[in-house]
Amino acid sequence: MLRRGTASLGCAYETVKKYQPQQRGITMLMLNKSRLLVPTTQYVQVPQRGAAMFIGRLLRGALKIRYLVLGGALGGGMTLQKSYEQWKENLPDMKWLEQYMPPPDKIDAFREKMIKFSSDFKDSFEVNPKLKQLGEAKYQNFRDWFDKRLDEAIEATERAEVEAASSAPSENLTTRLERLQDELMQNQLKYQKQVDRLEKENRELRRQLLLRKTGAPPKKVKKSLIDMYSEVLDELAEFDSSYNTQDHLPRVVVVGDQSSGKTSVLEMIAQARIFPRGAGEMMTRSPVKVTLSEGPYHVAQFKDNSREFDLTKEQDLADLRREVEIRMKNSVRGGHTVSNEVISMSVKGPGLQRMVLVDLPGIISTVTQDMERHTKDAIKTMSELYMSNPNAIILCIQDGSVDAERSNVTDIVSQVDPQGRRTIFVLTKVDMAEENLTNPDRIQKILSGRLFPMKALGYFAVVTGRGRKDDSIQTIKEYEEQFFRKSKIFKDGRIMSAQVTTRNLSMAVSECFWKMVRETVEQQADSFKATRFNLETEWKNNFPRQRELDRDELFEKARGEILDEMVNLSQVSAKQWEELFMQRLWDKVSGHVFENIYLPAGQSGNSGQFNTLVDIKLREWADQKLPSGSVEAGWEGLHKELQTFMRKSSTAKDNDEVLNTLKQAVLHETLKKHVWEDKAADMLRVIQLNALEDRAVHDKQHWDSAVKFLENCLKERLHETEERLRELLGPSTKEKWLYWKYATPDQTLRNAIRNELDKILYKDPNHLPLLKADEVTTIKGNLQNSVEQDVSENIIQETWDPIYRRHFMRSSLQRAFSCRKGYFLYQQGLAADECNDVVLFWRIQQMLKVTSKALRQQVVNREARRLDKEIKEVLEDFGQDRDMKENLLTGRRVLLAEKLKRVRHIQEKLEEFVQALNKEKSN
Repeated sequence: MLRRGTASLGCAYETVKKYQPQQRGITMLMLNKSRLLVPTTQYVQVPQRGAAMFIGRLLRGALKIRYLVLGGALGGGMTLQKSYEQWKENLPDMKWLEQYMPPPDKIDAFREKMIKFSSDFKDSFEVNPKLKQLGEAKYQNFRDWFDKRLDEAIEATERAEVEAASSAPSENLTTRLERLQDELMQNQLKYQKQVDRLEKENRELRRQLLLRKTGAPPKKVKKSLIDMYSEVLDELAEFDSSYNTQDHLPRVVVVGDQSSGKTSVLEMIAQARIFPRGAGEMMTRSPVKVTLSEGPYHVAQFKDNSREFDLTKEQDLADLRREVEIRMKNSVRGGHTVSNEVISMSVKGPGLQRMVLVDLPGIISTVTQDMERHTKDAIKTMSELYMSNPNAIILCIQDGSVDAERSNVTDIVSQVDPQGRRTIFVLTKVDMAEENLTNPDRIQKILSGRLFPMKALGYFAVVTGRGRKDDSIQTIKEYEEQFFRKSKIFKDGRIMSAQVTTRNLSMAVSECFWKMVRETVEQQADSFKATRFNLETEWKNNFPRQRELDRDELFEKARGEILDEMVNLSQVSAKQWEELFMQRLWDKVSGHVFENIYLPAGQSGNSGQFNTLVDIKLREWADQKLPSGSVEAGWEGLHKELQTFMRKSSTAKDNDEVLNTLKQAVLHETLKKHVWEDKAADMLRVIQLNALEDRAVHDKQHWDSAVKFLENCLKERLHETEERLRELLGPSTKEKWLYWKYATPDQTLRNAIRNELDKILYKDPNHLPLLKADEVTTIKGNLQNSVEQDVSENIIQETWDPIYRRHFMRSSLQRAFSCRKGYFLYQQGLAADECNDVVLFWRIQQMLKVTSKALRQQVVNREARRLDKEIKEVLEDFGQDRDMKENLLTGRRVLLAEKLKRVRHIQEKLEEFVQALNKEKSN
């Protein structure tokens, strides 16, 4: 305002200076006109002419000054009005603030209440008139002032007591002291009530302001500072599960003996009963990280769940406690009682102090039967790890209702923080302690730090309820205030007012928490920046010209390549599918065709019996084993083709070897999961029976194809029989002379038996597959002269089977050669008996063709899509299983990329948080 006034005066002065010549001219003109009105005859020389001239000049000067002042004021006023209008137009439009401000009636009501509060305290305290602008900072200053005055009053009382001890009787001194204490308590209670009322009104106003901010559509709601900090802690917990090196950011670690009331203290700070409870039973089995922040509604939410629990509703509170209990039980695996897995939860509400607390399992003295053997050591180790963080604020909870000598937590805290630079001591259940203890001075010693062998930043006494599980937070709070109002240890001045109630405790903890955050967060950001630089340098040196892909990105790359192979599988032609299935099916059924159908029928020696046996055995085969075997062959063929594509992609030049293990695991799991459609076997049974019942070869091309099929099969089986005979009979004469190989005694005996068996086949080329008894006797008799050992009937029969099989196949092969040109004789019925085996293999060949065609149709129409769906399901399951990805995607490159990404992400989060913190500090 001073600047604006100075500027306006300057403008007025310039205006007067500008218009001064004009005003002077006007004045002179008026004077001249007045002179003209006076007749010239009246100018007569008189003695008083000098005096008259002086008076005229004086009047003229006065008139001149009047017009100058009048003109300057007029011009200056116009200039000031013009400058004010320009300044008013340049002001920004501030109408948008109206929607964020409370209604005028509420502002006036709040102002009247503040004035009334100031007048109420005017007689008792010398309060600053500006107390009506009470905020968080003003409130803290007022509390410091009141505590100081309270301490001075107590000291003055003690001095007065010492001075009056000699002169006044003890009864009067006691009465005076009690009166002063009663007055002090009344003033304290009066002050506390006013503060509570102001806090309630402040919370309501802040809630309305937050609601207006969240409901404004053009304004984007920014993430709160404590939420940003909580996200950083979550990232650090996932990055360093061992909790050793990097995770040094501040948080409040709540530790205490089991059933000491630490969970109740946390609930009082959070203003909600959010944890499950048990009578003497360990309920906290894993660390619970609770992020407290301010919000318009009192709600809770888990980190990995979108549901919000309304903490003002009993049903939501019960659901929240049940969910916490379920998560704790799920975190305990392998027979352990406690777990290091952190349960992250955020709690928002009006008036909550912003901080991050971690509730740990209570320290125990004895391991019960239902606990794991190392539970005690596990809890102690976990607590020491969390407290060893040099920036962790240790909230040491001590049960005031038990003997101090039974405390376990104080010894552990004194070892971790011997100087007490980051420890806050909390004595719970003070109501029970006051009732049980005969010496109240013991509580005073505890809260002054003279009893336990530990030091702390502050000492607090709280009451966390009456031991009833159904009591609400408001009920517990009222009970706590009522207790301290009537408490002897507080009334006698043994406890200071700033050392009691959970409200004072939460404010002190929050202040200490944010002070430590501001001191350490920038240092941690710089540390991660240096770590990121080192990792990036290592990557550039070891893996140049390669992208930094973490496990999730590598998995997505592998997913794309696997699905691309599934697309390539759909591009296989019908001819390729049918050839694949035909070959696969024949490999599976060829043994059965030869051993169970062709050889028994062919060795019968009768054409009519051959066809009868073939029809019977083909019918049985098609009804029982053939359909299921065909489905199995199709399943194997489809999987073999998919494996072939995967193998080709794994050996390609642009293939990433890191993905091979994952691809093979996905393929193996998919093939194990994939099952051919059930009704496929019934469909195949019908078409296979129809194909096998057709005995008529339709044209020469089919006949030639069947002959060729028969010859190839006979040659293959004949080769297998020759190999078996070579093993039984030993090296041939050529091998003996050229390669110096020798036969064993057993092989020599079998060679002698072979010579006798060849004679039988030479005499009777159509011999049946079984040796007669007299033939066996003849062979044994002939061998007695040449072999000096007894020959058993079993060894003769073992040698006979492959020799006869070779003889039969050679004969069949000769018949097949002769049937090459026998199609026209077959049509005329002249070569039907000689070429029955050709017709048999034609029937089998037709069955293979229709079966492979049906399998191909099933693959194209159903099985390929089902396989594609199943492989996507397997990929989805693998993608959600973090342990699976860690096992399948390994190597230095993967680990380095994973660590680099996490460090980069954490560093960015830290820098974002530092910027927000500095911005709040500057504001």
